[in-house]
Amino acid sequence: MSKTAQQLAADLGARIEGDGAVELRGVAAPERAGPHDLVYVDAAKNAARAASSAALCVIAADGVAIAGKTVLRHAHPKVAFAKAAALLLGRPPIASGIHPTAIVAMLARIAPGVSIGPYAVIGEDAHVGESTQIGPHSVVAAGCWIGANCRIHPRVTLYGGVRVGDRTEIHAGAVIGADGFGYARGEGRYWKFPQIGIVEIGDDVEIGANTTIDRGSLGDTRIGDGVKLDNLVHVGHNCHIGAHTVIAALTGISGSCVFGENVVIGGQAGFGEQVHLEDGAVIGGQSGVLGGKIVRSGQTVWGTPARSMEKFKEQYLWHTRLPELAARIKELENKAEKK
Repeated sequence: MSKTAQQLAADLGARIEGDGAVELRGVAAPERAGPHDLVYVDAAKNAARAASSAALCVIAADGVAIAGKTVLRHAHPKVAFAKAAALLLGRPPIASGIHPTAIVAMLARIAPGVSIGPYAVIGEDAHVGESTQIGPHSVVAAGCWIGANCRIHPRVTLYGGVRVGDRTEIHAGAVIGADGFGYARGEGRYWKFPQIGIVEIGDDVEIGANTTIDRGSLGDTRIGDGVKLDNLVHVGHNCHIGAHTVIAALTGISGSCVFGENVVIGGQAGFGEQVHLEDGAVIGGQSGVLGGKIVRSGQTVWGTPARSMEKFKEQYLWHTRLPELAARIKELENKAEKK
């Protein structure tokens, strides 16, 4: 979609400086931009990159000087740039219409404008909301409920009874609603514990490729509005993840964990059972949070076992000095032996 700089400024709530008639058709990094691409500057140190680019229009914060360009002034240039990209580029379709090879159950309820790709399967009593797109080879099992304007990429599997809110995007290979890892030990063997809950996913959620979210055991697994899960994240049964929490790739979350809102979790973090992260907690990448631990609101932890950032830095500093300290101890031992 093409917009003038003036139109885009109005859409973004930005203040324009320069030629409002500049036509914008896309977005790019400064080094790859053409005249009709929009670029952004998030810090004054990057202003030269934008100034030397072929782009005619730049999004930047107040106080960042960029000569010879039309500038859209916004307090949060990166956020404004992301919004502009959505307006200018749109999204490529996952499917168009209902493909003749798709299998749609007789009792499935398909709203107007739904697209279903080749070899996708929609089970009995499933509901698919208006303008949702379901990619090739995806499976929406019996009793699932999917809201409006969702994007379900190829090879996604929704087990029975999964509920998905509006405008949620699920990337290829994700599996939602498989049984949790729950067993009772007795009589010399493991007995499968009931996994009869469901998975509830809120609005505006994004779930990365090959991520898995297990159904609840006797309760439900819940993913709040606006949550963003990276690729290869595992969410165990009965977990509750609060709104607008972000979780980076390769994170593993054991059952019955409760995460608050606006939590930030770095990649490859691991969580034991029944961990509680309060609102705004930050977990560093590759941290190990032991079962039952509570991380308080606004606290940042790192390391294994996870501890406060201050404690981690102190201990890490001593850890890096171990070879030096070992040599000093050896020297003292040798002196003591000689005496």
